[in-house]
Amino acid sequence: MINKIVRAFVLVAALYSPVAAETTIVFATDATWPPMEFVNDQKQVVGYAIDFMTAAGKEAGFTPVFKNTAWDGIFAGLGANKYDAVSSSVTITEERKKAMDFSEPYFTVRQALIVNKKSTAKSLADLKGQKVGGQIGTTGYFAIKAAEGVEAKSYDEVGLAMEDLNVGRLAAVVCDDPVAANYALDKYKENLKIAAIIESGEAENYGVAVRKGNSKVLELVNKGIVAVKAKGIDQDLKKKWIGQ
Repeated sequence: MINKIVRAFVLVAALYSPVAAETTIVFATDATWPPMEFVNDQKQVVGYAIDFMTAAGKEAGFTPVFKNTAWDGIFAGLGANKYDAVSSSVTITEERKKAMDFSEPYFTVRQALIVNKKSTAKSLADLKGQKVGGQIGTTGYFAIKAAEGVEAKSYDEVGLAMEDLNVGRLAAVVCDDPVAANYALDKYKENLKIAAIIESGEAENYGVAVRKGNSKVLELVNKGIVAVKAKGIDQDLKKKWIGQ
């Protein structure tokens, strides 16, 4: 009888111990960035990054919860403990690393210049004196701001910039290449095209941002990212969401 009680106690302790319990990680994501993270017709947050972090959770033993959060203020929310991490097509930069810690990279991008199909522009230099749109606070918008003679117009969502470009209120939009492909080769394929890839000299890598010193979350996310890459799951997800 005593042995049965002991075994039962051990089983209950194992079920409810902190080690056995799976960790939940709340990720903030600005779901306006297809095909990486966006809201589908069923009002669900979906996309490449959502599937990637879900797979990472299975590999590393955490449950991801995605919180749709506007880009403007997303990093301030991280600092205020409103969520554990930001997975929202965040490019790892030296400036951002001063304020937050980053995971291993999980996706590499370049900046693309999208224009109307009738346009002859091949670079930002060809658009002096004209309006070029980008999502505020992104590396694409920073590239526009750095271009000499170009009038930068900021948007809260990249989709709004694409809409303005499609109807002729902008000369171009700059954004990450998978997002550019989604709009120029799919949604607005009749009117828009990718004119060029803007070469910055350095690869841009997406990473998951966490609060400075949050080693527990960072270690779990890194473990998941490494496993997803090692098993080739990321390549399957690229085929699913981005194509060849």
